[in-house]
Amino acid sequence: MPRYAITTFGCQMNVHDSERMHDVLRRAGYAEAGDPDEADVLVLNTCSVREKAEQKLRSEVGRLARWKRERPDRVLVVAGCVAQQEGERLLKQMRAIDVVVGPDNIPELPGLLGDLALGGLPIARTVFDTEAPRFLAASPPQGASAQGAPGRAPTAFVTIMKGCDERCSFCVVPYTRGPERYRPSDEIVAEIAGLVAAGTREVTLLGQTVNSYRDPLGALPAAPGASPDDPDESEFAALLRRIAADVPGLARLRYTSPHPRHLTPSLILAHAELAVLPRHVHLPVQSGSDRVLRRMIRRYTRAEYVARTRALAAAVPGLSLSTDIIVGFPGETEDDFAATLSLVREVGFKGLFGFKYSRRPHTPALRLPDDVPEDVKGARLSRLFEESEALLSAHLQGLVGTTQEVLVEGRDKERGHGGPGGALWSGRTGRHEIAHIEGAEELDLLGEIVEVAVVRANKHSLQAELTGAARAAARPRQRGGAEPGRPARRALPVLSAEGG
Repeated sequence: MPRYAITTFGCQMNVHDSERMHDVLRRAGYAEAGDPDEADVLVLNTCSVREKAEQKLRSEVGRLARWKRERPDRVLVVAGCVAQQEGERLLKQMRAIDVVVGPDNIPELPGLLGDLALGGLPIARTVFDTEAPRFLAASPPQGASAQGAPGRAPTAFVTIMKGCDERCSFCVVPYTRGPERYRPSDEIVAEIAGLVAAGTREVTLLGQTVNSYRDPLGALPAAPGASPDDPDESEFAALLRRIAADVPGLARLRYTSPHPRHLTPSLILAHAELAVLPRHVHLPVQSGSDRVLRRMIRRYTRAEYVARTRALAAAVPGLSLSTDIIVGFPGETEDDFAATLSLVREVGFKGLFGFKYSRRPHTPALRLPDDVPEDVKGARLSRLFEESEALLSAHLQGLVGTTQEVLVEGRDKERGHGGPGGALWSGRTGRHEIAHIEGAEELDLLGEIVEVAVVRANKHSLQAELTGAARAAARPRQRGGAEPGRPARRALPVLSAEGG
């Protein structure tokens, strides 16, 4: 049985694509290798949102040239956004690559590998499925037929749309992911129901502009608060309401990455009325300067962003917001950057992903001079992070002594928090704070939503203990059985800077 391994760079969409590649390869008779160096087929699933991600790919392919020389029958596959962006150029530039496959061509991967094994030449397959969009659903784990069946991670990603029509001037996503295509609501609900039946507690809906969703079947009734005359209105709120109604066993429903334009009254009302939606939204803003927002072609103003987020926060008390910000965009002045810092303070973001602008192929911003020096970009990014860290620190300190509900996603062996009694359990609160749970090594908490008391704040997370009631209700760990470790490949999902 041939063995494969997948290395993933980038955002949640890439993580989801990797999970679907695992599914299609296993169904085709491949077995996952314990060590990538032992694989017969190695897939590098790439991101092209920032230049650094492309550099990682080129460095990794250079390192793998020796891996290929040791056994010439080994196969190196490049998938994802860089594959879509570069296509056959990758085959010409890096001779170690055998197959280049775009995100829409994942179902074809086993066939491409089969052709190669029969003597076929290296091939690039990067064709958008615009005429008949395909959305790969998660395969249920073997033997999963009842709630809590083993093998399913507590959290899962479900794609509801792909591509982007926004055309932000800095973003390569419309070129690497194509135009917006939406998945039928029936398929979305069916996949989520299957995941929940297999033990999944939390689902994150994925899309480049996830809240622009429209049902191609036209099967969703208008959501309360929706205005047909609002150009920013979509059917996303209606989809959320259908999922909540049709899959009542789902504990938490998140989504990423939304666009601020589509944070409409109907979506705000859904957050106020649906208990399944946690009190956290990641809403990319990119800049606090109206002048820079216009150059970025973001299609909203600072005042509009603030008004919509204030309306959301008023409708959902205790809600936290996080965001993405680019510093050093062409033409950004010190005054523009100061406006961004003031917006961070005004909104009070509890998390922030910041990036230095880098020129991306095929983007409109290529026509603008990259006139902010690298040292200025770096200094601005440092100042942005200082502002963000101060806000996060004050927020986490304010949670000490409170009780929170945490969805336990796995063991925390990789983060160095384990003491002599063993690794801690880790998970996230409804507001998306990471929480490490002490003193529960003898219990099986995987996939449970437990009440914890916060005992101290770390730099980016909380340290907590089970409350007495949670400890009394917890399952003891099976002695002599397998150690319940972190779910395979993904336990703590991260927020994305792609799209939005």
